Amino acid sequence: MTRWGILATGAIAAKFAADLRFVPGAELAAVGSRSIESAKAFADRFGAPRAHGSWEALAADDDVDVIYVATPHAAHHAAAMTCLRAGKPVLCEKPVTLDRASAAELVDTARDAGVFFMEAMWTRINPTVRTVLDLIAAGEIGNVTTVSADFGIYGPFLPDHRLRARELGGGALLDLGVYPVTMAHLVLGAPDHVRAWAKIGPEGTDENTGILFGYDSGAVASLTCGLLGSTGVQATITGTGGRIELPDFFHTTSYTLHRPGASPSVVTRAQEGHGYQFEAIEVQRCLDAGLLESPLIPHDTTLEVMGLLDEIRAQIGVTY
Repeated sequence: MTRWGILATGAIAAKFAADLRFVPGAELAAVGSRSIESAKAFADRFGAPRAHGSWEALAADDDVDVIYVATPHAAHHAAAMTCLRAGKPVLCEKPVTLDRASAAELVDTARDAGVFFMEAMWTRINPTVRTVLDLIAAGEIGNVTTVSADFGIYGPFLPDHRLRARELGGGALLDLGVYPVTMAHLVLGAPDHVRAWAKIGPEGTDENTGILFGYDSGAVASLTCGLLGSTGVQATITGTGGRIELPDFFHTTSYTLHRPGASPSVVTRAQEGHGYQFEAIEVQRCLDAGLLESPLIPHDTTLEVMGLLDEIRAQIGVTY
């Protein structure tokens, strides 16, 4: 049995806790928060036997095998570091930190301590996405020429909302844009050229951002993210022999395969829960195998994507 601790008590933490029931051999053992009242309420809601009123107390709990960090991303570094320094394996929500340098500190700490660490980028572990990657690798759509992906949500958000606050790592890029960037990276790898533009809000964070990746192979990726309107949230991967469309691509359960001369093929996978269980399953698989990082979300990949986000922020003029 793998005994999970959850650090934080917000909406994502609640979804993860609910999805643990779909993970064989998993149990929610403890919850940690800066507020003992919040921790107790969360523990009561999800049946956790222990609640801790500090991150340090959760990290020191001997009856916890691994900790899921679910704070807002501005607190990821401090929360994950607390757990890693206590010798606890960590699954940390995306984006893993605000920049590559602080992400590298977590990776170095985990490696030096010999402790498992993984970013909770669920798109990389999503079963439907993994199937699509297998199809691409098998040549089902030929050589990939284009990836397009968008993620925009309706506002407006009040000035004190976390998505507009620089001190909280606000803006569209880190919260939403990380998904289109990840999709392009999954299919085409790191780009050889990066161009970006954004509409910047009064708080100094991006409200609407466009990104273009260029590859020396001739492939391109066109990516957008924004807080000013709800987009289709779709990814399209086009190759010389067809294309694949993924609705709600960041946690999709279906895809459509288009090939010349054939009717579109729609494949849908049944799924219980929200989809967070696949992260927990991968973590437990790695822990059982004695791995310090997941081959599906290796440390170097996490750092490479964070470096791309740094480059995009530099071009659009957003600093934290």
